[in-house]
Amino acid sequence: MTEGAGVRAGELPDDLTAAEAGMWQAFRNGSVYDLSSGDPLVDDPHGGHPWGEERTVRARIVCWLLLDGPPALAGRVSSLKLTGVLISGSLDLAGGTVVPYVEMRQCRFEQDVLLPEARFTTVRMVDCSVPRLEAARVQTEGDLHLPRCRFHRGIRLTDAQIGTDLMLNQAIVHRDRSGRSIAADGLTVGQDLQAELLESHGELSLRAATIGVSLSLRGARLANPYERLAFNAPQLTVERSLYLTPAGIGAQAMSGMTPARGTRIQRFACEGGIRLDDGRFGDAVDFEQARFTLTDDQELSLRRVQTPELRFLGEQPARGRVVLSGAKIVNLMDRADAWPGPGRLHMGGFAYENLVPRGPFPLIERLDWVAAATAEYNPEPYERLAAVLRAGGEDEDAREVLLAKQRRHRESLPPAAKLWGYAQDWTVAYGYRPARAAVWMAVLWAAGSLAFAQAGHPPLKRGEHPEWNPTLFTLDLLLPVIDLGQVGFWQLRGGWQWLATAMILLGWILATTVAAGATRLLRRN
Repeated sequence: MTEGAGVRAGELPDDLTAAEAGMWQAFRNGSVYDLSSGDPLVDDPHGGHPWGEERTVRARIVCWLLLDGPPALAGRVSSLKLTGVLISGSLDLAGGTVVPYVEMRQCRFEQDVLLPEARFTTVRMVDCSVPRLEAARVQTEGDLHLPRCRFHRGIRLTDAQIGTDLMLNQAIVHRDRSGRSIAADGLTVGQDLQAELLESHGELSLRAATIGVSLSLRGARLANPYERLAFNAPQLTVERSLYLTPAGIGAQAMSGMTPARGTRIQRFACEGGIRLDDGRFGDAVDFEQARFTLTDDQELSLRRVQTPELRFLGEQPARGRVVLSGAKIVNLMDRADAWPGPGRLHMGGFAYENLVPRGPFPLIERLDWVAAATAEYNPEPYERLAAVLRAGGEDEDAREVLLAKQRRHRESLPPAAKLWGYAQDWTVAYGYRPARAAVWMAVLWAAGSLAFAQAGHPPLKRGEHPEWNPTLFTLDLLLPVIDLGQVGFWQLRGGWQWLATAMILLGWILATTVAAGATRLLRRN
């Protein structure tokens, strides 16, 4: 019988094998076609046990059913539901429109699955062994589910359009010839992209992808020791949250939920760089307990990322860099031990509005955090931190931050300016501790009064001098500009003359530093 009118009328073609004939009838009936043996070892699609002809169907027949198959039986809806089937040859549906529902469980594919520019309603491939999935520009009205599948030479979903959910939970994906495990640049997903407990051996690329709800990589393990990046997703848009957090393992675990107490968990782990530059995330980017293994030239890059909340709560990477340059965050939730040390943190232009530390994060460690991000003096991180603290009502801490900024600036100045900086610091702490000026004045006044009480003080002109008062004389020396009528009437010799000169110089230095500090304070206010 030819593949024509008889097939469209529902008649069984003559050249089908017994396994294919059974699949044909199950398709018309919309029922599951199960060729598994019942032995878990034999039925493992990823194992080495051979499957014979009794479990084999040709990919050409599968394509025929999906593209131009027989009508459904009366009262039924045709669909292709295969379990434990070996599909020989290349399943090539490129450019086709597939109306029936497609579901394949624990199946083996001998050759690549080719779906570029094909159109589907919903496709589910669960726990299947696939050499490679080629699905650039594929379109689905519903889901594309690929959980627990193993792809030996990668997945390509470039510019694919998934109507609802894309699921890759517990999938294992190896790299292709270009070094990518999953190439999904320009991917659009209507709702969630779930890749929990995913194992990616190569570069996971989601450049300029758009996710309608959330992107979950809970418990995923990304490894790309061959190149700089294990997760490459610049210009990624996620309408809600990106989760690089732990996932529960076992019967108690529920997808998308916080693991219950007692549930065994697997952390998100990445061996290789992560690039999320210019990403937009509607709710949060969550690094709870994430583990990063970087080389010296790799980095966790969040340049120009925008999100209401960044939860930087992972393990501190032992090597590599964390880059937040130009990022804009509303709430920064972090821990003191999550950030890398000096020279490995870059925060130029990093803007955040609120600090929400998880656990103790004293101000001295927060200042170390800023210092670690400024190998060379840069006032911006200090001023940003001070502004956030002041907005939260912590004015005293804000002044400490600005004082630390001046001290850091002093280290970059030439010797003369550095000496003047030390003078301002010792006297009035650059204007941030003005009460010091009164203390210094009182100490100098008291010391000078006691000293000049012992000094010889013959008058310059008899009868034209006030009564000697060492207290007023000392104060007249210390106060520049103001004349109390004591200096200029007495003749001091030797060391007393040098002491008077020192008091005048100290008074001028104290007054100048007070004026500089007051100017800085007024400018800041």
